[in-house]
Amino acid sequence: MDYPGTGIKQPDVSIDLDGFYSSDFQNFPAQTPTMTGYDDPNGQIPLPTGQISAQAYRRTNAGAAGKFMESNGFGWLLEVNEDEQDQIPLLEELDIDLTDIYYKIRCVLLPLPYFRMKLNIVRESPDFWGPLAVVLAFAILSLYGQFGVVSWIITMWFCGGFMVYFIARALGGDVGYSQVLGIVGYCLIPLVVTSLVTPLLSGFRLLSNALGMFGTVWSVYSAGTLLCVDELQAKKPLVVYPVFLLYVYFYSLYSGV
Repeated sequence: MDYPGTGIKQPDVSIDLDGFYSSDFQNFPAQTPTMTGYDDPNGQIPLPTGQISAQAYRRTNAGAAGKFMESNGFGWLLEVNEDEQDQIPLLEELDIDLTDIYYKIRCVLLPLPYFRMKLNIVRESPDFWGPLAVVLAFAILSLYGQFGVVSWIITMWFCGGFMVYFIARALGGDVGYSQVLGIVGYCLIPLVVTSLVTPLLSGFRLLSNALGMFGTVWSVYSAGTLLCVDELQAKKPLVVYPVFLLYVYFYSLYSGV
């Protein structure tokens, strides 16, 4: 290349564009242009494919009330947890084992060694709902139109159980308050049984009172057998006496004496 007036000839420079484009451009397949709603003769916009989230679907079909809540910032009330987690049964969540409660009831009703029941399970595996159900059943039987008796019987269950617990601990017994509370509650079952039978013998006053005392002694024997662990065997009368007074008071609430 010559520059005018200089007499200097510069070498020609060439640029290789092979790496920038292909000479086979004409051989490329023709692409079909995407049609929009304005190009479509029917005037319809093609719908997108795929799945929308369940939350977006619920918002779309929420209705007027749902849209009002969404626009005012309360859409979170309509959200549902989509995590697929196993729902815990209500009894398991409340720690209620009906089989265990049934076996403990059998232990209280059959405390004699002849029946070979594992009586220590009532003391070593205490629960709350079983004794509470027994105490409520006894309170309902003691109502006779006096609803205040229910709260008083439950109060005596807690307070009387604490007194028995205090005496047992003072005598060297290795028992907890929850264990004593469970035993005292479960051992009301004989009084519940006799309270169901006593109205049938209302015409026989002497027999009815004898049946009530039998239920009281039954409850005391069951409670004493379950409470008196190895270290309390030698001091069993000292533990049984306050238990006897507690169940006599329970029976007096029922009989009205």
